[in-house]
Amino acid sequence: MGGFSMSNRRTFIKQSVFGGGALALGFIPDELFASGELLKLTVMHTNDMHCHIDPFSDSHAEYAGRGGMVRLASLVAKSRVENPNLLLLDAGDMFQGTPYFNYFKGDLILKLMSQMGYDAGTIGNHEFDNGLNDIASALQFAKFPIVSSNYDFSDTILSGHVKKYEVMKKGGIKIGIYGLGIELDGLVGKLNYGNTRYLDPLTTALEMEQLLKQDHKCDLVICLSHLGFSYANSKISDRSLAPQTKYTDLIVGGHTHSFLEKPLLLNNASGKPILVNQAGWAALAAGKIDFVFDRTGKKKTFSTVVNNL
Repeated sequence: MGGFSMSNRRTFIKQSVFGGGALALGFIPDELFASGELLKLTVMHTNDMHCHIDPFSDSHAEYAGRGGMVRLASLVAKSRVENPNLLLLDAGDMFQGTPYFNYFKGDLILKLMSQMGYDAGTIGNHEFDNGLNDIASALQFAKFPIVSSNYDFSDTILSGHVKKYEVMKKGGIKIGIYGLGIELDGLVGKLNYGNTRYLDPLTTALEMEQLLKQDHKCDLVICLSHLGFSYANSKISDRSLAPQTKYTDLIVGGHTHSFLEKPLLLNNASGKPILVNQAGWAALAAGKIDFVFDRTGKKKTFSTVVNNL
């Protein structure tokens, strides 16, 4: 770059970084992060862990020695050393699946997730397996917000214990999070979800993203979804929801146990990029997306990684 002043060089690099689409973080000089001109926010996420605290046994036909929260915790700790601005999220179905749930119900996994420093999670259908009272009992061990925007718990024991949305800051970046759950009727017994009201996911998403982006001025809007990645029929899914949104930047999905090699990149209703990702199940993988922000203009771009455990 002969003839470029240092200032022009930095401006040229920043313009290249925010030119649109995904990027290779290795392209960005460390000096831009060190000077504070750029900031990297790492979003790590899980879904459908189903109380798989231990790895699968060495004799397991498909996942021998893989998965489990023990290995996940090591990966999270290592990633936090690499970037303290790390956001750790879960897209539901934490409960059910191993003897740990049979014995400890939802208490143990929420204690472990709290120790690991989860920032937020949402509610999946299996959280209802032992009814609303057991959800309420387990939530006392969650030291992070549980967010659900389209389950109306106002006439249940969970009223006041589940948030419709959450706004937080990491490294000066303002992040808004909302949650969407799958329709419970026909999937969960009526006695288990009681007077929980199911609200339309699309209507709710548009309301929540408007609130978070326009009213709360969030730099990044994330949906924690337990709708499922995609369906052959017209059932609402992450894939069908994403193009209808306007301000959501990332949908962290669950329910269908989908392993994605990389996040799905779509255009929203405004023609802007939106990412959809899901990380399998049983802590066999963790999604990892690095968002890079310009401190002044709050522009953003992203880089993605798949972490198999």
